[in-house]
Amino acid sequence: MDVSFLGGPLPQRGVGVVAPFDFALDRELWRWVPDEVSLHLTRTPFVPVEVSLDLARLVSEHETLHDAVQALAAVAPEVVAYACTSGSFVGGVAGERAMCAAMSQAGEIPSLTTSGALLEALREIGARRIAVVTPYTRSVTDSLEEYLAEGGMNVTGRAYLGLTRHIWKVPYRDVVDMARQAVVGATDALFISCTNLPTYDVIPQLEAELRMPVLSANQVTMWAALRAIGAQAVGPYQALLDPAARSGPAGMSVSPSRLTVTDPVVESVLEAVEAVESVVDEPEAALAGAASPSSDGDPGDGLDPGFGAGFGEGPYLDDSGGPAMG
Repeated sequence: MDVSFLGGPLPQRGVGVVAPFDFALDRELWRWVPDEVSLHLTRTPFVPVEVSLDLARLVSEHETLHDAVQALAAVAPEVVAYACTSGSFVGGVAGERAMCAAMSQAGEIPSLTTSGALLEALREIGARRIAVVTPYTRSVTDSLEEYLAEGGMNVTGRAYLGLTRHIWKVPYRDVVDMARQAVVGATDALFISCTNLPTYDVIPQLEAELRMPVLSANQVTMWAALRAIGAQAVGPYQALLDPAARSGPAGMSVSPSRLTVTDPVVESVLEAVEAVESVVDEPEAALAGAASPSSDGDPGDGLDPGFGAGFGEGPYLDDSGGPAMG
């Protein structure tokens, strides 16, 4: 059968991704990627260590990254991204820069990391006062705060789960609850850390409720990698990806009903946003994170409700068993 009339396949541009061995959100990364770009993923070797500062150091060793980038170089990506937040902030700003240099040297390919992309994204939106949400333990969250401070940012509030494994199973409702706890006082933006924490569908909801830009680890990684090759990340009403949505509370308060969407998941998110906004009396209340869900529906409902069953049923705990607010 002659199929020459089909033409193609269409030319593809490649983005290489080095992820930790336990990374489980390949599909989420793809959701930010335009059709003409392909992701080429590889993983670091398995090590029998739970999520901790020790693991962050192990999965970011230069020799490990060197081997991973060399493997990716076989398919000639235009850029390589190291998709691990803790692994790229554990060594501070200097450590992150050294990682980029080591990866670039290994494959002679421009390279970046999640934590480097985070600082770049915060500068892009003009944010310096940052609320932080993480699934990590206290010690790993402390390390993130130190990295942000070294990068010229001020952490205004934070919330964390204290998890050491199975982070990809955390449901959206837990992320929403932590965000509300973390945003206190004058805050320019919220950052949701960890590339293994699902965030894609919850970003527009939180931006509408909190009236501020919301960044996540996977979002900034894909945004920076795609920008490095002259492409643009895709995503529904996300301030980092849409400059028109960065004009403060007024710009963040566009009614979701005025947005045109075709993705049923996004539609469910926007419906949840409208339910939240209907019970917020004043914009200032939302800015302070004071908005609360109505009795007939949690904003987390409808956001993949079966995801991570068993989580979100108790208080957030820190390393000592106390409330996970820092």
